[in-house]
Amino acid sequence: MNAAPSDDAEPLLRVRGLKVHYPIRRGALLQRTVGHVKAVDGVDLDVPRASTYGLVGESGCGKSTFGRAVLRLTEPTAGSVTVAGTDVLALSPAELRRARVSMQMVFQDPLASLDPRQSVEAALVEPQKVHGMPGGPTAWRKRVTELLERVGLPAAAAAKYPHEFSGGQRQRIGIARALVLGPSLIIADEPVSALDVSVQAQVITLLEELQAELGLTYLVIAHDLAVVRHMSRTVGVMYLGGLVEEAATEELYARPLHPYTRALLSAAPVPDPEVEERRERILLQGDLPSPAAPPPGCRFQTRCPWRQPTRCADEPPPLRELTGGHRVACHYAEEIEAGTLRPAASAVA
Repeated sequence: MNAAPSDDAEPLLRVRGLKVHYPIRRGALLQRTVGHVKAVDGVDLDVPRASTYGLVGESGCGKSTFGRAVLRLTEPTAGSVTVAGTDVLALSPAELRRARVSMQMVFQDPLASLDPRQSVEAALVEPQKVHGMPGGPTAWRKRVTELLERVGLPAAAAAKYPHEFSGGQRQRIGIARALVLGPSLIIADEPVSALDVSVQAQVITLLEELQAELGLTYLVIAHDLAVVRHMSRTVGVMYLGGLVEEAATEELYARPLHPYTRALLSAAPVPDPEVEERRERILLQGDLPSPAAPPPGCRFQTRCPWRQPTRCADEPPPLRELTGGHRVACHYAEEIEAGTLRPAASAVA
């Protein structure tokens, strides 16, 4: 699933400076705008063709909003999104509808994303009808049968309704619906987090097989670090609406440079009890700041064990490249890695 495309190839998905700011309004009549919730605040990333980019971060960091903004399910405030050379944000509503043939989404909750009043066949025929796929009703129904078989469901499932399936089966239907128009880009928002652990592996394997067979490009949004490591070629770490670190998967897991990434990985369980007992835990103090009032300077400074009172408080760190495509937004990444800058004693367990 992580076969590396050529580094000089044009990425299928290119995002630059993407922002999603929600206005905060007050007043019973005038509804004055008194501020903004900065859910996504200037994210840049590239996803090469036929590869998987994993986007991780704690709840509330803006990763799901980012995924929806890429497809314009949520309208961005600023920035650019290019899919296969097409500027998605410049498209008219009619042009956007046509463009959605090539970009689809798999949602976190498979039950909520399916219409309970539609049979599986109706749910999979409808997008083909809306987009005028060739062949007419007979070809559309045949496509439904083929897709159900491809995602591991019997043809008889077409006549059933969402409530008649298990969670894993419903997610397979969601995947089939995402594939029915033949997209090149799929954004999977927590595609296995609502499923039992035993079912998660089956769905991940299915996604891998579909990518190998169809040459799909995935943007996988998740909080499960093990899932992201297994599926992704590149991983980006989001915090408070911004990207704080990005690297090739094995590079990031072996050599996390941002304090937030180090804390996330230190909290992830390890199957070996002896390793789990020996390893250092980084304990973050405080709560996630409000995206309506992010701290000045470094956005992570209020929780960072390595915080320096002057530079971190006043100067926002750029997302800079250190080695081999490994990017990090931290003023002191080199010193933290070398051990010349020590964390606060209360932050280490």
